[in-house]
Amino acid sequence: MTVDPNLYITLSVSGLAGLGMVTAAGLSGWRGWLALKRQELAGRDSGTPHAEPTLPSAASRIEIADLKERIRKLEAIAAGVDL
Repeated sequence: MTVDPNLYITLSVSGLAGLGMVTAAGLSGWRGWLALKRQELAGRDSGTPHAEPTLPSAASRIEIADLKERIRKLEAIAAGVDL
């Protein structure tokens, strides 16, 4: 059984091309991440004030209150208290 040497060459070149594409994509992502971090550091160093945290919306406050009530009920059940 004879194997064509061109098969090995084709597979090798295809593998190298694929590896090159993956490496180029990874390098591009790395450079983008570094640029983002540089931009964050530059914004921090320039003394720009950070955005003030906003108050939670009414819906989220209601949801938090509901969750606190559920926790209170579960704690009462765990303690053996009838509600």
